[in-house]
Amino acid sequence: MRALITGGAGFIGSHLAEALLADGNHVTVIDNLSTGFLENIEPFLKLPHFEFAIETITDQIVMDRLVSECDTIFHLAAAVGVKLIVQDPVHTIETNVIGTETVLKTALRYRKKVLLASTSEVYGKGSSFPFKEDDDIVLGPTSRQRWSYAASKMVDEFLSLAYYRQYELPVVNFRLFNTIGPRQTGRYGMVVPSFVRQALVGKPLTVYGDGRQSRCFCDVADAVRALTALAECREAEGQLFNIGSTEEVTILELAERIIKITGSESQIEFVSYDDAYGPGFEDMRRRVPDISKINKTIGWKPGLTLEDTLVRIVNCYKSVDEDAESMK
Repeated sequence: MRALITGGAGFIGSHLAEALLADGNHVTVIDNLSTGFLENIEPFLKLPHFEFAIETITDQIVMDRLVSECDTIFHLAAAVGVKLIVQDPVHTIETNVIGTETVLKTALRYRKKVLLASTSEVYGKGSSFPFKEDDDIVLGPTSRQRWSYAASKMVDEFLSLAYYRQYELPVVNFRLFNTIGPRQTGRYGMVVPSFVRQALVGKPLTVYGDGRQSRCFCDVADAVRALTALAECREAEGQLFNIGSTEEVTILELAERIIKITGSESQIEFVSYDDAYGPGFEDMRRRVPDISKINKTIGWKPGLTLEDTLVRIVNCYKSVDEDAESMK
C-alpha cells in the first residue's frame, strides 16, 4: 500500500505511520505542525519508504501531487482538543470542513480510497447508551462554541458519504472515542497526559466538575489496528464505525488510578467548567461506544485494558524525563 496520512505528525497519525511502515508499506505524511510535532515522526525521516510534506491540506497543488501518488488516504488532520476548540473556533470549523472538502475533491480526481476520522463528540447530548452509529443526535445551541467541533465533523461525515453515494468514491468513516497512548500531549486539554504529567511532578490533578462524568479510553495501538483493517475491507466502504473501548471509568477514578500507578503524592483538585473553559460550557456525563458493528465487519475489539495503557503512558513519560535528565 502507498498510504497518505493527513495530520500524520500528530498523536494518532504518527502511530499509524509507524504501523504501516512496519508492515512494509510506503507512507507519506502531510502536516503543517500546528498541533503535530516533528519529533513524532523523526525516526522515520531517513527511511526509504517515508516522505514528509510540511504543508496544510488546503493547499490544492500539494495535495494533488500527494494524492496522485498514493493508494489510500487516511484523513486525520483536524482541530483537536476541547481547549483549542473553545479558544479558536474559526480555525476549528475551517480546518475540519474546508480541509475535508479538499481531500475528497482530490481523492475523487484520482479515485483513491479515503478513511475519514470523525469523533464521538458527534453524539452530543445523546442519552441512549451505548452509542450506536445510527443513533439520533442532539447538539447544543450555535451560541456555544463547544458544539462547533461536533457540527463540523458531522458535515465531514455527510459530505464524505455523499461522495460515496453520488460518485461511488470508496470512503470509510470512523468515530474515535477518547484514544490515548504514548506521544499524546496534554497541551489542548487531553485529560490522561495532563493527569500523568501532573502526577509525575507532584502537582494537583485538576478534575473538572464533580469528576463523575465517565469516558471509555482506547489505546492508540488498538485504534491503529482497526484503521489498517478497515482500509483493507471492501465491505466497510460507504459505512461508519465506532472505534473505542467499552471499559468505562469516571474521571475521578481515572485520576485516582494514575496517582496509584505513578506512586505520586499528588492531591486531586476540583475545578469548575466555568473556570476552565468560560461560562456556559457543557460536557457530557457519559460517552460509551457500541462496537458491535466493527466487530462484526472486521472482527475488531480492543486488546489492551485501561490499566495496560496507563502503565504504557507513565513509562513513556518517565523514559523521556530520564533521557532529558541524562543529557544535562
